Amino acid sequence: MQSRFGTASDDDIKKGMTTDVYFVNTLNVLKKKRMSKTVAAEFTIPHLPGDWKWGLYAGADELVSLFEGVNVDLYSIPNGTVFHPKDAKGVNVPVAMLHGDYATFCVYETAALGLICHASGIATTAARLKALLFDRRVLSFGVRRIHPSISPFVDKYAYVGGCDAVSSLKGAELTAQRASGTMPHSLILMFKDQKKAFKAFDQVIPKEIPRVALVDTLADEKVEALMAAETIGKGLRGVRLDTHSSRRGRFEDIVAEVRWELDIRGYKDVKIAVSGGLNEKNVVELKQAGAEIFGIGTSISNARSVDFALDIVEIEGKPFAKRGKFAGRKEPLRCERCYSWRCVPFGERLDPKCPRCGGKMRKMLEKVVERGKVVAKIETASDARRRVLDQIMKVSELDEGLRGR
Repeated sequence: MQSRFGTASDDDIKKGMTTDVYFVNTLNVLKKKRMSKTVAAEFTIPHLPGDWKWGLYAGADELVSLFEGVNVDLYSIPNGTVFHPKDAKGVNVPVAMLHGDYATFCVYETAALGLICHASGIATTAARLKALLFDRRVLSFGVRRIHPSISPFVDKYAYVGGCDAVSSLKGAELTAQRASGTMPHSLILMFKDQKKAFKAFDQVIPKEIPRVALVDTLADEKVEALMAAETIGKGLRGVRLDTHSSRRGRFEDIVAEVRWELDIRGYKDVKIAVSGGLNEKNVVELKQAGAEIFGIGTSISNARSVDFALDIVEIEGKPFAKRGKFAGRKEPLRCERCYSWRCVPFGERLDPKCPRCGGKMRKMLEKVVERGKVVAKIETASDARRRVLDQIMKVSELDEGLRGR
């Protein structure tokens, strides 16, 4: 049945219907020639987008689901691992590896790459923003900018990357969190009166939902902020500024002014939330002006892809690769102290010490699927997020100028 919303079903993906056609051509040739060869193929990337100095590998859960039931072995580093594209000697770091008959898995290459490229881009962008706003609350608000069928996926990896909450109901379900959000402009417009809208919201919505009033609909932000404070009183958790670009000027100046007006009238506990057009270039200034909650949409949901490739590096147990790729299976090691990487031939006896700082080197690839059977425990999104938060505390200084700008 044709999808009414232009999407592929889980069944379509598992059947290989989302593949590039040249893999179907390849499979037909291999079958016709009765060619069966066991290969090792690695997922690597030569460089990261823009000025990124580290990336966050994500999508491992979905990669496991894709190859469950496929007669192949899948190895992967943990979901939410900070990685560098190359080790100290310039060898591409494999974040995952497939081992099996090439004809068995070639039609899944397109889907496999799509899953980890997209997830890693979202998660890395969220992590970079969270590194800038580590002591502030960051919310994923971007599902209105993407196809609704992938909103849970996008929200999941925004959360894994460090966002504190997500806005969509399905995204919240997938992350086992409560969806975050209070009121839109339309609620205030329906009442044609800010105070009536604030009062109605406070009367109707359950008390466990934070009272955060939207304060830029019909009047000046500081005027509406004080209206909200006077109407809701002590129950007001915060005010949200989503000022339209045609009225914005310097957004940080508006934030600072609202903060001042609330403070001098005794509303120091009322937090300021901001949303609309937020990105790495402006969030620090808004934080310094007094913003404490950041609803970030398009920057995360439409994040740059992390363009992994999948390349054969071994055929029938012997190193073999195309130009530009390092032949042979590799064991990627990461230093637990400085997070530098080192790749050694697969199965080689390991030197446990980091050549850079002397710290302990740890094997990062783990077998997660064996001949189609899932053999590793699938972590929760919260488990992966905790790993991310621990890591970005250490690596944020690697991204020059990112923190404390």
